[in-house]
Amino acid sequence: MDHSLVISRLGTQLREKRINRGLTQAQLANLAGLTRYKVIAVEKGILSVGMIAYARVLGALDCELAVVPAAMPTLEELGDLFE
Repeated sequence: MDHSLVISRLGTQLREKRINRGLTQAQLANLAGLTRYKVIAVEKGILSVGMIAYARVLGALDCELAVVPAAMPTLEELGDLFE
């Protein structure tokens, strides 16, 4: 599986978790000790974002990573890979 797809999925899941918690990006950034721009980059799955930023966001959302078998990419995800 393409690494950019993995990061994109993680960013999407973190965004959904933030929204479900009723937090704005600014509130999450404050909780995580990051800038709002870094939270935006995490949620977009920007490849240059360091693992520490993901760890801070996960911690602020009271979440952790779990390694699971990869699911096949959706048609939408495949389309995003070719943009």
